[in-house]
This record gives sequence, structure tokens and C-alpha cells, in this order.
Amino acid sequence: MGYIEAVCISSEKGVVKRSVPQIVLREGWGIEGDAHAGDWHRQVSMLSGESIDRMREKMPELDHGIFAENIVTRGIDLVSLKPGERLTVDGGVVLEVTQIGKECHNDGCAIQRATGDCIMPREGVFCRVLQGGRVHAGMQVVML
Repeated sequence: MGYIEAVCISSEKGVVKRSVPQIVLREGWGIEGDAHAGDWHRQVSMLSGESIDRMREKMPELDHGIFAENIVTRGIDLVSLKPGERLTVDGGVVLEVTQIGKECHNDGCAIQRATGDCIMPREGVFCRVLQGGRVHAGMQVVML
């Protein structure tokens, strides 16, 4: 069992997301106010805090949202998930994994150019919202 470390949104695609106190997920749509919401398979992006920690060894100043992730988890092995598997968050939110990894924009993001590496192509987890609700840091998240 893990927990939510941070939640982040952005109103435009291709930019760093900012941490917010909470997000509202809508079934079949994604996160209210986030540029990636819509009727498609990458409604929510997730990264583990442990993955971000490894990148902070090279760049300690990295904030949540720098990889355009919506949800940062801790204590759950996101990279072992497979498409079709599901996660649930306190309060009944259910997410279905649809894709693992994606290529960075514009032949490599700023993080990749600065460090020679980016974790989103290997460790980013993308989901569709099967059941919505409010999510904030500190909530438990488990694999179903």
C-alpha cells in the first residue's frame, strides 16, 4: 500500500505542472482544469516519488510536476504495473493503467537535456479515470 505525495496540474500541454492542494478527477475525462483531460487514454499521468528522488541526485532543485506528472506516489511500485491493471485511491477513485512511458516533447525535455536522462519515457504511468473523486496528498493508493 502506498500514498499520494503530491498532485499537480497545468492549463497548457508541454509545460511543467504545478503542485496544488487537491485535484478533482472526473470519470472518463481526467482532472478538472488540467490540459491533458479529455476523452482519450492518457487522462492522468503518474510517477513514483522514488523515481523522482533518483533524478534529484543529479538535480536537487526538481519540484513536483517537473516531468508533467499529475500524481506523485510513494511506497507503491508503479513501474511494475501493466496496462489494464487498476489502482484505487481513498474515497473510491479508480484508475486504469493504459500506457507505460511516453517520449518527451521536442526531441527530449529540458530535464533530459540537462541531465542526459528523463524518467517519463520509462517510468511514467498513464491512466484513464474509471471512477472519479477528490484526491490530495496523504491519501492511500493501492493496486487492485
